[in-house]
This record gives sequence, C-alpha cells and structure tokens, in this order.
Amino acid sequence: MKIRKITALMLSTVMVIGTLAGCGGSGKKESGGEKSKGGGEYQTTYGDKKFDDVTITVELFDRSNAPKGSTLTDNRWVEYVNEQMNKVGINVEFVGVPRADEVTKMQTMMSSQTAPDLTLTYTYSHAENYFNQGGTWDLSEFIDGEDQAKNLKSYIGEDVLDLARTSEGSLYGIVAKRATTAETNLFIRKDWLDALNLEVPTTPDELFEVATQFVKNNPEGRKDAIGLYFFGLNDATNRVCFRNSMSLAFSQLGGDKKELDIASGYDYYYDPGYREYLRFVNKCYNAGLMDGEYYSMTTDTYNSDIVSGATGFFESNVNYSVDILRGNLLKTLQENNPNADIVSIPTLKNVNDGQQYTANYSPGGLVAFCPKTADAETVEACMTYLDWMCTKEGGYVLYHGFEGEHYELDENNVPVVKDAAYNATDKDWLRTDIFLTGNQGYFATVEDFNACTAKENVGYEQYVTDNYENAMVGTCIQESVYTSPSAPDINTDLSLVCTEWVVKCVTESESNFDKNYDAFMKAAEDAGIKTIIEERTEYYNELYGE
Repeated sequence: MKIRKITALMLSTVMVIGTLAGCGGSGKKESGGEKSKGGGEYQTTYGDKKFDDVTITVELFDRSNAPKGSTLTDNRWVEYVNEQMNKVGINVEFVGVPRADEVTKMQTMMSSQTAPDLTLTYTYSHAENYFNQGGTWDLSEFIDGEDQAKNLKSYIGEDVLDLARTSEGSLYGIVAKRATTAETNLFIRKDWLDALNLEVPTTPDELFEVATQFVKNNPEGRKDAIGLYFFGLNDATNRVCFRNSMSLAFSQLGGDKKELDIASGYDYYYDPGYREYLRFVNKCYNAGLMDGEYYSMTTDTYNSDIVSGATGFFESNVNYSVDILRGNLLKTLQENNPNADIVSIPTLKNVNDGQQYTANYSPGGLVAFCPKTADAETVEACMTYLDWMCTKEGGYVLYHGFEGEHYELDENNVPVVKDAAYNATDKDWLRTDIFLTGNQGYFATVEDFNACTAKENVGYEQYVTDNYENAMVGTCIQESVYTSPSAPDINTDLSLVCTEWVVKCVTESESNFDKNYDAFMKAAEDAGIKTIIEERTEYYNELYGE
C-alpha cells in the first residue's frame, strides 16, 4: 500500500512538471485504484467495429449563441459528426441543455431517467455519487482493455483518465483533458494607472490604495467608477466560497500541499487565511470601492461594467479581457474609448510569506458519464464516439476546422486562423462544447495551445500571451477533484450557507465582521462540514503516507 501511495505522488509530480512549465505545481494523482483489465468484450476503438445502426444521445451545452441559419442541433458540425459516425454504424442525436442550468437540468433528467446516453457535468461529485448509487455504468470494462479506446487513452492520458477512477478501479466517467490548467487573471485598467501615475499593485494593501485612487480620483471623472470586483462572490451557482488567486494572497496554507488539498473547496472553514480574505473584501466594500449590490450582479451587467469603462480592477476567467468567444471585451471598450486599456497582472504576494500562489484548475475538465438507462451496446457506441473525438479527423477538425478554409499551418504546424470573423459564425460558437474530450481545444501541449490561441486573436496576440503567462505565475495551486463520501449529501446545504453568510460578512460594518464570520462557521458546522473535513483529512493522510 505504501508503494502505491509513493507511486501516485511520483506520477503526479511528473504530470505537473510536464504540463505546468513556469509553475510550482501542487497537484497529484488522486485515484489510487487498480485498473480493471477490461474483458475485451466491447470494441471501442473507432473503426474496429461496425455497429448495426445504433443511435446514441449526447448532451450539448446550449449557450443561445447559434448564428443565423443554424441551430444548436442542426448545423454543419452536427452533420459532420454523423457523416463520420455513420461510417461505423452510429447515429448521434444531440440534446441541448442550458449551460447556466446544467447541474439542475442534469439532476432532473437523472431522477426522471431521461438523461442522454452521454451526460456531462463539471461537478465530479455528482457524477461519482450517481455511480455509487448504481445509476451509471462502470466504464472500465469499455476502456481498460489493451485494444479498447486506443485513441482516447493516447490523447487524454492515464493521469487525467484516472481522475474519475474510484479506489476500487472502477471508472465512473471520462474526463476531458484541459489544454491548460490556467484558471483566472487579475485585470486592471492600465490607462487609469498611467493617468494617475500609479504603479502596478503587487500586494493586497497596494491594490486597496490603487482602487481608492480609481474611485476617488477617477481620471475620466466617472462618478460610477467601481474600483474592485472580486471573482465569484456573486456566483449564481452558489460557488461563492471557491478558491481563487485573490483568496490565495491571504492563505495561511500556501506552503503545505497536503493542507491545501484537504482545504480545497472548503477553504472558508479550514484555512484561517480565508477569513482574512473576506475581511479585506469587507474593508473594500465599506470603503465604497465595490458595487453596493455586487451580490445581485449578473454576467451581463458585469460585462457591461467592463465595456462601458466603469470597472478598474477585476479577477475573472483566464483571458477574459480579450476572449473572442466573449466578444473581446477590451475591443468593445476601445470602440467606446480608444485610449482605454486592460491588462492582466501577476498574482499578488501573499500577506503571510510574500510568495505568489496562483489558483489553477485540475488537469481535467468536464466529465462525461453513461446512465444505466443506456444498454451495453449503446454505451459501447458512446465510448467509440469519444474515441473518435480523440483523432485528427474528430476533435481536431471540430475545434480547428479544415485546413485551407479555417486555418493554415505555420512553420511549427500551429493552426493560424485565416478569417476570424468567418470562423466565429461558422464554427467557433460551437467548437468548445461539441468537442467533449478536451477542454479549451484539441492540443498536444500547453505550448501549442498558447501559440494557437494567441494567433487566433489578431491584434491582441500579446494580450493573450501575457494573460496565460500571468495565470501561471509562482506556485500553482490546483484544485482537488476528490469528493469525500458525505460531501454530495452535505454540499447543497453548505452552498446555501455560503450564499447567505458571505453577503453578510462582506456588506455589514467592519466592527461586526468577526461576529458574522463566527456565525458563518457555526452555520457550516450545523450543516455538517466537520464530517467532510474529517473524511478529507483521513483520505489525504493516507495518500501522503502519514
């Protein structure tokens, strides 16, 4: 058992070093289970078996962004998928699910036994819980055999695949490989800094002073200037307490990998530094540096504040400022104000040890699983579909399109976009959602991803490069994917506790902060958080060999 623990940690270290160049990685392989040998009964490598007209249903996130002349389920790429899958006797029918409601919709479909044969989620605990209750297939018998799903295993890799493997070796889902683990950026109005003769902030205290100047002495004379926006504190999915790079600037666990893993998802209770993070937010709120009703802000109003020039500093998804899928917010801002500029900055120094800790995703993205309402042959066809996704004719085409039409290859074989406007309406609106085995695109390495993504955004290439570099500064802290046994039953109540008490902690007077935070912790304990912490501590003590 001790050997297995050591091996898991060594494999994790290799994975982190290989994929997080420039970061001090902190992730590790968390499966710990022996793989099943795979009976070989099912043939899931694309092209090895001709099915007899099997139809599979596949979930597809609906962002209500289909261009004129297309719909989510009737477009050129849906036709391409079926052209390729029909060659092996498989028909694919897509089931649209609103992205913003994917968890709620998934729960409804699973309980009513109407979920697609391939159902998707980013919440691993839900997928694992359905498996533990006997509601979904163990996919190991379709994947682990030597001749099974060869393309899928080659592309995704063992470490990422094992993120959905139980301690007994079962596989409750297929995890998509992230092209990069970069998660968020800290963004700032550089033109405001320059106009006020201010330096880029490197600590929370310096940020507070900069934001104060942005609001009190706004260089554009705005009376509605918002100095700071703290990522996630208005999250409609109740993830208001999740770890991000700003919260890590206050963490008291930054140098301890095991403690960070135990705390992951529950930092607000386990890491004393999270109290100090929210104390800082409360200070900013009471100083008038935030939107007074930030907690009711929607994505639309948030983006509107950015493109209208009201916001001076914000943390958001990596590359959010110029992401073409979000319409390039900086470009829109500059159409209104040609002198405006938004840049990303490195992670702030931790108030306790002066180090930089940057929040990162785990190496895996969404997870796809198969409900028991699908029969064995349908599951076999689903795995064959995902295996095809991992080929150049599959995922590469769905994401990049066709050479000569959508891109040309440069001297390093990196796809270079020919016409960004054409691609946006032809494929880009759908490509990240229809490609299920890779988050953020079909790429062999992080370097390939960075180079291609920068070249896609003509005129903003350096912004893209800087954004991804700044999102990997210092020691990168990856979120844990381990779900403790009690978590699925307790997390819903904890989310409601967080939603209620974080608002109170932030918006009430500074003098009442500790009283409110103590009440927050008591409410979390009443909801059962101590049980989760005990289970996570036991798990990570064993994994780290202590």
